[in-house]
Amino acid sequence: MHILEKKIREAVEAGRTALVPFVTAGYPEKERFWNVLEELDDSGADVIEIGVPFSDPVADGPVVEGASVKALENGVTLRWIMEGLKERRGRFRAGLVLMGYMNPFLQYGLEKLAAEAQEVGVHGLIVPDVPLDEAVEMRAVLAARGLALISLVGPNTSEERMKRYAEVSEGYVYVVSVMGTTGERNGLPPEVPEVLARAGEVFDLPVALGFGLRSPKQLEALPKDIRPDAAVFGSSLLRHIAEGKAPADFMKAWGAQRRDACR
Repeated sequence: MHILEKKIREAVEAGRTALVPFVTAGYPEKERFWNVLEELDDSGADVIEIGVPFSDPVADGPVVEGASVKALENGVTLRWIMEGLKERRGRFRAGLVLMGYMNPFLQYGLEKLAAEAQEVGVHGLIVPDVPLDEAVEMRAVLAARGLALISLVGPNTSEERMKRYAEVSEGYVYVVSVMGTTGERNGLPPEVPEVLARAGEVFDLPVALGFGLRSPKQLEALPKDIRPDAAVFGSSLLRHIAEGKAPADFMKAWGAQRRDACR
C-alpha cells in the first residue's frame, strides 16, 4: 500500500475524514511558510499538498493564483522548495504532495525531480495540466522512485476513463467538485454526489474531494454512503492565513486534533 493511501485509510479507520490542506509554497512569506507547514502537520493533517508557484495557474481561482503570484515575487522556486524540505526531512508525519504545473517540472528535469523528491520526503505529485494519455512517461519516472502521480477526475470524466485512471493510479484519487477553477463556494454542485458515487465504485483507492470546500457542513450534506474519504481545502485556508490567523484554528474547525510533534 502506498504511503499516501495508508495515511488516508488510517484516518477513515479511526472514524473520521482525512484532512488534506493545500498551501502555496513560500506564502505568505518565505519563513512563515515553513511555520505554517509544521503547524498544519502538528494539527493533524493527514496529507499536505504543497503548491509550486507558477505564472499561469490555469486551474486556480483568484485566491490561489494571488498566493502564487506573491510567492513568485518573493523569489520562491522549485529549487528553494526542495532545499527547504531537505533541511526538514523527517519532521513531518503527514504525507507530502507537490501540486504544480508541468512546465516548472519539465524545466527542473523529471528524473532529477523524482530523485530529489524521494530524497526529501515527498510522496507524490499532482499535475493538473497533464491528462492521462500524456502522463505515461512522468508516471513511470515517479513510480520508479516510489512516488504517486495523483489522478484528477471530475463531473465530465466518464466511467470508462475513470477505469483507465484506476488501472495506473496510486495514493488516492482527487475528485474535482466543479469544472472550473479552485475557490471557496457556499455549496457543492448538484452533480457531486453522482461523481463521488461513480469514483467510489471504480477506484479501489481512497477518494478525496476538493475545489470549493470551505466547511465540514458541505460534506455533512452529502449522503453518508458516498462521502469522500478525504477533504482537500486550499483557498479557504490561504484566506485564513492571509488574515493572520493560526492554521491550527482552521484545522480545529474541521475536527482535527493536535498531536505530539515528531520533531
